[in-house]
Amino acid sequence: MSRRRKKKGCLHTFVALGGFLCLIIAVISISYGIGKNADVVKKIEKELIMPKKIPYQEVVISEDEIVQKFYYQQLDEDERLVYREILEGIQDNVDEIYIHIADAERANKIFQYVLKDSPDIFWCDGTISATSYEGEEDYTILQTTYYYDETAKEAMNAEMASAIDECLAGISSESSEYQKILYVYEYIVNTVDYDLAAPDNQNIYSVFRHQRSVCAGYSKAAQYLLERLGVFCTYVTGTTSTGQNHAWNLVKCEGDYYYVDVTWGDPVFQASEGEEVSQLQNISYDYMLCDDAELLKSHTPDNDTELPPCTKMDRNYYVMNGMYYDSYDGNTALQRMNDVIAAGGNPSILKFADHDLYSQAHDDIFQNVIKSAAQTLADKYGLTEVRYQYMDEPENNKITVYWQYD
Repeated sequence: MSRRRKKKGCLHTFVALGGFLCLIIAVISISYGIGKNADVVKKIEKELIMPKKIPYQEVVISEDEIVQKFYYQQLDEDERLVYREILEGIQDNVDEIYIHIADAERANKIFQYVLKDSPDIFWCDGTISATSYEGEEDYTILQTTYYYDETAKEAMNAEMASAIDECLAGISSESSEYQKILYVYEYIVNTVDYDLAAPDNQNIYSVFRHQRSVCAGYSKAAQYLLERLGVFCTYVTGTTSTGQNHAWNLVKCEGDYYYVDVTWGDPVFQASEGEEVSQLQNISYDYMLCDDAELLKSHTPDNDTELPPCTKMDRNYYVMNGMYYDSYDGNTALQRMNDVIAAGGNPSILKFADHDLYSQAHDDIFQNVIKSAAQTLADKYGLTEVRYQYMDEPENNKITVYWQYD
């Protein structure tokens, strides 16, 4: 006797014993037909006795093609087969994907792993109905929804191709991993606007075709581009400190893991969140290669899998550009501001390692350092009046000054 367990998405599981009733009905039909049509009876008996062959999803994808994928690596050997079956089915728009597992909840999790590892899949809506069967052979049938058929997928890929090729042509394959990550970060921020109403905003089509998206589109586009450039990058989901669902990336740069949040680098996103944004501000780099301590102040990853620790700030944008302070000296801060002014640059940024250090430096910066730098600006450029704007961000332990040169 078979038991059937049905589970939709991540909701509830229930048991239905429908198989037993079907067997009784079949037996009654056989008894009633005896003496009338022996051939029919034998055919029915054979169908009942012989186990039905399960039409498992054919797998063409090899282990080598996906072995570097982060979520794939979290699975055991049996689950990796299930992963490849699901991936193959989604790529072919299969309506019912038969897979070698009888745990509907685990099947759903592996399905989500496939999507997190596959930023190029833009035609699947990410929801499934999973029905599991236990008997002589255990299996699950997955049903998902596809936004687009094969013809539409081909046309949409062609539409994205020119934007993707243009982006990838802008960075040398010989560039360092840091340079590639920074390039992709700035490319997405400079070409895409944050827009909750953007079509296809949960996938890369919204980024490369419409140049409007939300965090899912930003993060999947970053993952897709960095993978094309040979940089490890995966997709991470969780919540923000305000309780909102959010997505960002985990990358590997020069041998160490870091977090990247391209969405929060976009001033259009910051404005949409009600933050004060200077007209001169272009990009925020707080989450351009940061560690756990920096990220976890405002982000909480989902607990669907264990993420590798991010313990370094060595490749953080502010560290790499002399804007990061793990100790404070007013003369050093002034010299760095004067260097920016001498080059006619913008802005001067002071990013502090923690809030205590920020608080320690705060008053001296506003009462002394900025005023002295403003005098340097006046003397160097012959100004009778000095103008500047500043942003004070205690939540990010950061002070930014924008100088006006005329």
